[in-house]
Amino acid sequence: MIAPSQQTRQNDGHRRRNWRQAIPDIHAGTSGPQTTKRGLKSRHAQMLALGGTIGTALFVSSGQTLARGGPAFILGCYSFMSLVVYTVLTGLTEIATFMPVPGSSVSYYASRVVSPSFGFATGWLYVYSMAILAPYEVTAASLVIGYWPNSVNIGVWITLMIVVVVALNSLPVRFYGETEFWFASLKVIMMAGLLIVSIVIFFGGGPNHDRVGFRYWSHPGAANTYILDGNTGRFLALLSTLTLSALPFTFAPEFLILTTGEMVNPRRTLPRAAKRYIYRILFFYISSILAITVICPSTDSSLTSGGKGAGASPFVVGVKNAGIPVLDSVINGGILVSAWSSGNSFLYMATRSLYSQARAGNAPAWFLACTEGGVPYRCVIVCSLFCALAYTNLGDSSAVVFNWFVNLTNQSAFISWTCCCVVYLRFRKARVAQGLDQSILPYTSRFQPWGSYLGLVLFPFLTLINGFDVFFPSAWSVSSFFTAYVGIPLFLFFYALHRVYNWSDTWLYKPEEVDLKTGVDEVEDPTEEGEVKEKGTTWDVVKALWE
Repeated sequence: MIAPSQQTRQNDGHRRRNWRQAIPDIHAGTSGPQTTKRGLKSRHAQMLALGGTIGTALFVSSGQTLARGGPAFILGCYSFMSLVVYTVLTGLTEIATFMPVPGSSVSYYASRVVSPSFGFATGWLYVYSMAILAPYEVTAASLVIGYWPNSVNIGVWITLMIVVVVALNSLPVRFYGETEFWFASLKVIMMAGLLIVSIVIFFGGGPNHDRVGFRYWSHPGAANTYILDGNTGRFLALLSTLTLSALPFTFAPEFLILTTGEMVNPRRTLPRAAKRYIYRILFFYISSILAITVICPSTDSSLTSGGKGAGASPFVVGVKNAGIPVLDSVINGGILVSAWSSGNSFLYMATRSLYSQARAGNAPAWFLACTEGGVPYRCVIVCSLFCALAYTNLGDSSAVVFNWFVNLTNQSAFISWTCCCVVYLRFRKARVAQGLDQSILPYTSRFQPWGSYLGLVLFPFLTLINGFDVFFPSAWSVSSFFTAYVGIPLFLFFYALHRVYNWSDTWLYKPEEVDLKTGVDEVEDPTEEGEVKEKGTTWDVVKALWE
């Protein structure tokens, strides 16, 4: 007579053996369906780590966040969120550098170290969230185009952008990496230019010679109120600013991990990108937010319904207030490129998330088919269909649709980061239980495990308050409520669906039974030709922004 627990383990083992038989062996060369290729070089990964996360959320949506909370709240919330998201990235980097298999993703690692049901739910969260983010950026781009007067129907611009984004994702990953490298370079150049212009305006170097200094911190004030007056209104403004400040970082850690399976020499490239990511956050995100708080008043009507396209960007508002001509159109063009690039990145993430689901056995093996260049073309076709959501702009105003996507995106990001913390802590517990010393890891984080413990408290809290304002009668909206909270039941639905269908599966892997061997020897020798020795000087960090 076999004990129930023993029988369950036998069933799990049998299912896992069937799973491995159904999926091409990662060491099996080219037998079976083609796999993705390692075509992303070090310089691609370095710029993708930065440029892939600089989008319209930083250039345009930061205006709405500034208007909501005021300069003190937005600067404080961005600084706090930067640190917390960075800890998520470092935790994931520990896992991904240890097991850099093709199809690397948070959901893949969740299936291996937590449970099959948890990995299934996490994976489908990424598929639909990232597939929706592509039309989100296309929607943002349509808002930006509207800044220039033109008589062309918005549907034409949407179609053009979708065609280009899908075409780029249909090319081998080395072309995608090269394209994004130059897109990211343009973003970096524009950000550097905007920071210089902001310094000039700060000291009164604009055409009107108005030295603004920290004037807007005093008037209209450092902190705004939201919905209610007084201290209660300021507290609500702080909560709302905290949730909105997460938008520019949405899926940034997950994006870098998704590229691991297609990186050349990921055990050197990924840690390098992760270590330098904090410098990029400080330089581009925190500096940019500080800049907009000194050049743009938080009460300017253009930041909300008064601006159109890039007119809602605090950088454009500050430049126009300073009397600088033409530059607003230059910024608008840069934001358009940024939106296009981010849409390209999110579609890439969606296709690789679906491919990773198929690798883990959580999606039909039909999605494993790749071209000779390593493009999972069936995943590209299916995920590209979501881009049609951008055409909802034709029925409603772009601003309304844009806010729907903002709510849905934030909710998914908070759930995802909660899952990332769970995955890291289970990986760490399994490593300790199996007697694997920390010294064997190619990369370790000084923020862990405390960063993940903080995330397990913070991110569920942010998930619950993401759309708290809809519960006030003055702000109630059925569509806003739905987009703000639909992510929770969707995630639970996917988990329950897999749980019921695979009832005999384990609810949670025991640390001693977690598979920490498969894929550990997957990558090439880290001393391969073309790799250079890592340096740690400040100048090397600065140069790495362009490598």
